[in-house]
Amino acid sequence: MPKPKVLITRRVHPDALRRVEEHAEVDVWTEDRPMPREELLKRVGSVEGLYTMLTDRVDEELLERAPHLRVVSNMAVGYDNIDVDACTRRGIPVGHTPGVLTDTTADLAFALILAAARRLVEGVDYVRAGHWHTWSPDLLLGYDVYGATLGILGLGRIAAAVARRAQGFGMRVLYTSRRQHEETEAALGIHRVDLDTLLREADILSIHTPLTPETYHLIGETELRRMKPTAILVNTARGGVVDPDALYRALKEGWIAYAALDVTEPEPIPADHPLLRLPNCIVLPHIGSATHATRRRMALMAAENLLAGLRGEPLPHCVNCAQLGGPYDH
Repeated sequence: MPKPKVLITRRVHPDALRRVEEHAEVDVWTEDRPMPREELLKRVGSVEGLYTMLTDRVDEELLERAPHLRVVSNMAVGYDNIDVDACTRRGIPVGHTPGVLTDTTADLAFALILAAARRLVEGVDYVRAGHWHTWSPDLLLGYDVYGATLGILGLGRIAAAVARRAQGFGMRVLYTSRRQHEETEAALGIHRVDLDTLLREADILSIHTPLTPETYHLIGETELRRMKPTAILVNTARGGVVDPDALYRALKEGWIAYAALDVTEPEPIPADHPLLRLPNCIVLPHIGSATHATRRRMALMAAENLLAGLRGEPLPHCVNCAQLGGPYDH
């Protein structure tokens, strides 16, 4: 029997690639940039399995070009790049990689909290520019993290891990979520509040909600104006949750003190974007899960989802298997 054809849209960890190559004929995009849309559409015509990244849009147009497609495996926790409903209508299971990057991304979120509060990037730039001539009592004054109020928007796995880290800093933790998480509240001593209260009381707002039509630009001018002028906004979720134009005005005009972003809208952010000219805005290139161990685990998890779909078996981590009538691990 010929091996099924698979398209992998970026370079992945060699262990994951070898695992897929054992069972499939593999086409890999090896350039250090996302596969151009037209190239992606051209290559999916004969594939049965598609191993994607967040930069790949899987929509009606692509699915129309891929009549043999039997499984989509996204190497990410989120899947807002995939039209899940369209896949479900065609009986195509969609895999993702939940849980594997929880602590790694929480580490980065807390690193951004500390970097923004203590103005670390500004300090590095100050030294490198040759401006440091002596100690000064008012040089680069920041904000204390210990004892501060941490507001968490969306209480998933990563957010709960950030809340656990906040315990070590003696922080008061509030959260807003669609539903109450009583077990997490009891375990971590955190409290659920409405969004308005969260915005008004948070010294640091950490965003962890998925990007949906309801959360797109959830944090805009109205919300930013409700925050403290000393507040810090941290986003390690999805760039589209925050209105970038409103955020620029908030930082420029002093509605809030600082922002630290691992995700942006658009992504990647253009080098001439006005946010990058602000000293009180840290922007990273979406590296929340970027450790050797975590990216290997993500790649292998995505590989196992892909291979299960090709075998016609339930995906270990499936977004839409409940709708398809199979086991469900969202």
